[in-house]
Amino acid sequence: MNRSYRSNVQLRVDIALLILRLWVSASLFYKHGLEKILHFQTMATHFPDPIGVGARLGLVYALLSDAVCSVLVAIGLVTRLAAFLVVVNMAVVFLFLHQGSFMEDHAELVYVYLGAFLTLMLTGPGKFSIDARL
Repeated sequence: MNRSYRSNVQLRVDIALLILRLWVSASLFYKHGLEKILHFQTMATHFPDPIGVGARLGLVYALLSDAVCSVLVAIGLVTRLAAFLVVVNMAVVFLFLHQGSFMEDHAELVYVYLGAFLTLMLTGPGKFSIDARL
């Protein structure tokens, strides 16, 4: 394989990672993170507690995952750690709230988020990120 081909493939991978980061992070932030920021007090009274840490602490972690970490992944800053925190949150939601079943409402979306953020956790953010610049 020549050098030009490898650099072209790497450029495509970096662009794909940028698109994946922005796509899933924007979706997670706007649908779930922003909701938790704007309605925290209301949600705190009825937020699920599937692992027994308390509804308020669970909501704080979900807010950290869905709002803060999604933005960090989007900009590519501490990407692997931020993606890991999202993966943990999505795994808890999928396994405990949806019992690992796609039959529950929105379970497939949680599963897609889980896969996308797991991919980013393993690959890192790519060249078009703050992490790559540091």
